[in-house]
Amino acid sequence: MSPLLSVRDLNVRFPITRAGDMPWTKPRFLHAVNGVSFDLEPGKTLGVVGESGCGKSTLARGLIQMVPATGQVRWRGETDLLSLSPRQMKPYRSEIQMVFQDPLASLNPRMTLGQIIAEPLRTHRPDVSAKERRARVAQMMERVGLLPQMINRYPHEFSGGQCQRIGIARALIVEPKLLICDEPVSALDVSIQAQVIELLKELQRDLGLAMLFIAHDLSVVKNISDEVMVLYLGRIMEKAPKAELYDNPQHPYTQALLSAVPIPDPVAERAKKIVPMTGDMPSPMNPPSGCVFRGRCPRAQADCAEVIPEAGSDEHQVACIHPGPMREKEMTAGN
Repeated sequence: MSPLLSVRDLNVRFPITRAGDMPWTKPRFLHAVNGVSFDLEPGKTLGVVGESGCGKSTLARGLIQMVPATGQVRWRGETDLLSLSPRQMKPYRSEIQMVFQDPLASLNPRMTLGQIIAEPLRTHRPDVSAKERRARVAQMMERVGLLPQMINRYPHEFSGGQCQRIGIARALIVEPKLLICDEPVSALDVSIQAQVIELLKELQRDLGLAMLFIAHDLSVVKNISDEVMVLYLGRIMEKAPKAELYDNPQHPYTQALLSAVPIPDPVAERAKKIVPMTGDMPSPMNPPSGCVFRGRCPRAQADCAEVIPEAGSDEHQVACIHPGPMREKEMTAGN
């Protein structure tokens, strides 16, 4: 099956200006996303995980020109989205929709639920009559579990979970082929998270959606993804099919993230071994030489400062020159 979305060497960088810079000062840049490549097939879900600040959301925004990006983002094997002007990009925005992290902040407080969900139809399907638009809105509300009598209410009258359902309905009303979910459940209670995840999985099965699902919670990503890509400081550390990555992680960063996932059994939680990470993520304005993870890696060696490891193109990609399973000496007791 040919990819729906094919991304090659995606880069997003932002100019840095400082007090005292002169016009002839050499420009400096913050590299938020660095050389990311992946394919996403129709009906499949790619989970993107990593700590806050690793470039997950910037990656999503770069794909659809919400922030300037370079590289190649090929849609359906044909059109390079990054080569399009804003006017040329408009028809593709109905095929690629986004659900944002903060449910309430992503909704216009001056618009009713019905107006919010109908807005993409008015923008991308102006030929649809008002009667047909109301019918489609009512149908989509029912699809995502919103009651018909809610249609004239405003966002502040809804809970976080309900606001996220509104955001999902708004994204799906134009029948997109790809849904980008930017941490759609991170602001919700755990019980509501499960409901939204199940809703997304059900809609994906029914509508044949492809999804790019961004999260920092590895347990959430495991429940919904076919493949998982781990980012650190804007670079791919590891990418593999879900079962392979969770059962056989090869990168020390992936291993550290997985070892930090809580186990809902107090005895097992106390007995588990964790892979320690020292310090904080370095600044993308001044990344370390060689492997960007080496300053926090329990497996770092002298050559890690000299070589920038590449993830490669295999089914199980690992950007590490010393990959392998967790070693006993690299782990510590959980408590």
